[in-house]
Amino acid sequence: MGTAALTGSAISMIIVIVVAVILLAILFTFVPVALWISALAAGVRVSIFTLIGMRLRRVIPSRIVNPLIKAHKAGLQVSINQLESHYLAGGNVDRVVNALIAAHRANIELTFERCAAIDLAGRDVLEAVQMSVNPKVIETPFIAGVAMNGIEVKAKARITVRANIDRLVGGAGEETIIARVGEGIVSTIGSAKSHTEVLENPDMISQTVLAKGLDSGTAFEILSIDIADVDVGKNIGAELQIEQAEADKNIAQAKAEERRAMAVANEQEMVAKVQEMKAKVVEAEAEVPLALAEAFKSGNLGVMDYMNYQNIQADTSMRQSISKMDQNHAKGEE
Repeated sequence: MGTAALTGSAISMIIVIVVAVILLAILFTFVPVALWISALAAGVRVSIFTLIGMRLRRVIPSRIVNPLIKAHKAGLQVSINQLESHYLAGGNVDRVVNALIAAHRANIELTFERCAAIDLAGRDVLEAVQMSVNPKVIETPFIAGVAMNGIEVKAKARITVRANIDRLVGGAGEETIIARVGEGIVSTIGSAKSHTEVLENPDMISQTVLAKGLDSGTAFEILSIDIADVDVGKNIGAELQIEQAEADKNIAQAKAEERRAMAVANEQEMVAKVQEMKAKVVEAEAEVPLALAEAFKSGNLGVMDYMNYQNIQADTSMRQSISKMDQNHAKGEE
């Protein structure tokens, strides 16, 4: 009897231990006790209920507590509510804290609100802070311009820029800087009287472009513009003149062809009129015998009259033959 009671007590003890282990496993899984201990060891006071609330709000506690510890060790005054709200808004908490630490080390005034706004705007705030400390060099491709003498000049520039944190939200990016510098290079080359002026003094491009204030409205501050390379391209003026001459020649040929076509048409029209007149003459000549026959029949024309008519025709034909012979003889003498 005593043995059975002892066995039942042992089984109950085992069940209690198993249930306790399961409960502890669930507790340590749901409640990040290790993270809470790490925060306390780092001097950051975080309530265990705050961590449980993060779990309920589907916030990964390590994404908040670890950056908070990092900020506390760097001497930054950042609250856990600020970090959690930024996380819930879709921001990168760790990158924001790293940017704040970098700005604090470089003596750059940067608040958490502005840093979070920059991060939520889609810009890399840590890279921006690093670029404020260490300026970035942007290299443009070869940009071609044409001087007044028609010679093409190609220039490549290196733009040294520094991030302007105050204009990161809403400011234009690198593409705008490159486009504006390219526009300035083209206008500067185009205003030069000769390409030799640009080749002899390439810094005239950088000085002119830099004086235009091209960084207005952008997220950067232009520190310097240096011309890395200058090359001579094509003779655009000569090519344009050749193309213009070719176009003028084509226009002249088209007009000449038009005039020739009109002349051919006029000639064909004249030939048609002459043929029409010849046809009328032939038609009229065909009516002469009929008229003579009618005159003989009606008695209006006698035999002697007809003979005189024949003599006149023969005399006219002879005179025409003599005239042609004289003309041919005159031509032969010439």
